[in-house]
Amino acid sequence: MKLQTTTDAVLVLEDGTVFQGKSLGKIGTTGGEVCFNTGMTGYQEIFTDPSYYGQIVITTVSHVGNYGVQPEEVESNAIQIKGLICKDFSTTFSRKTAEGSLQEYFEKAGIVGICEIDTRALVRYIRNKGVMNAIISSEELDVEKLKEQLKQVPSMDGLELSSHVSTKEQYQIQPTTTRFKVAVLDLGVKQNILNNLVERGCECRVFPYGTSFDEMEAWGPDGYFISNGPGDPAVTTEAVRSVERILEVERPMFGICMGHQILAQANGIPTYKMHNGHRGLNHPVKNLITGKSEITSQNHGFAVDADAVKLNPDVEITHINLNDNTVEGIRLRNKPAFSVQYHPESSPGPHDSGYLFDLFLEMLENDKKNK
Repeated sequence: MKLQTTTDAVLVLEDGTVFQGKSLGKIGTTGGEVCFNTGMTGYQEIFTDPSYYGQIVITTVSHVGNYGVQPEEVESNAIQIKGLICKDFSTTFSRKTAEGSLQEYFEKAGIVGICEIDTRALVRYIRNKGVMNAIISSEELDVEKLKEQLKQVPSMDGLELSSHVSTKEQYQIQPTTTRFKVAVLDLGVKQNILNNLVERGCECRVFPYGTSFDEMEAWGPDGYFISNGPGDPAVTTEAVRSVERILEVERPMFGICMGHQILAQANGIPTYKMHNGHRGLNHPVKNLITGKSEITSQNHGFAVDADAVKLNPDVEITHINLNDNTVEGIRLRNKPAFSVQYHPESSPGPHDSGYLFDLFLEMLENDKKNK
């Protein structure tokens, strides 16, 4: 391990606000939507989560990098964030099992970031003003030039990104003993979601974004899983069409995050961009069916319209967020389909919500018995 020499870096927000700091990762320039995550651990899982594609992440924990990186803690085959903002960035690490430093990890992946800024002030600012685009640079410190470059960064509102992070070729994961065959529509699926399905005896075939229902159905799945993913769900229309077909044949279906939003849209329920999304490991959610609450891991900037759900007689709200009463789960009254906005695979995060995978298997079991 070696100490890293830092250079000056600058962060410019879309509204012209400027923060001065020091560089981390690769020397360069990057832009994207800036958002904050309130998790205290699990930074490698966050950085490799495809749902963060196109975003610059602020970590609210005081220091990042102190335990290094290792292959077992990735959620995809690449770092997905566009940049990192943190208070203290550690170029050394103390965990004996780590295979390298976060600095080396970022350099290899070409990730640009900024540290040694007041992240508490920045998070409060974003919390009040709402999410916005930003640009980080450690090679160009002229703020006016950076403002011009920032104009080229597209808004997340109306941006389709799932096709950028989805697998390009379908692939299969075999459990030790197969109980069910599950077709996974990959909108940016996390590895630990697949792990949870496989551990429960699901043989998973993962299909690329844009795969037609007919192609997935030709494999003969017992049920469907619609994954998480980045971007605006309102423009992820190909996935909506596939889910509409799945509902027509009444095959069991489970959706997480983007998959939750796609299920809503397939039932005529719109989504909207939130003032600030939910990103962290400690979001309280109430299960309206059981009356129990759970602490959840979340990462989303769009939400399902609660009023529209209540007007649809075929859709029921099953979970709500106890901080802001937004919709965290729905199920269909007349078809075997349900979804949640949060992440029950909990990587990282508490394991309160793992039961949702078991509910999906119960649904698959019941469907098989009724055939």
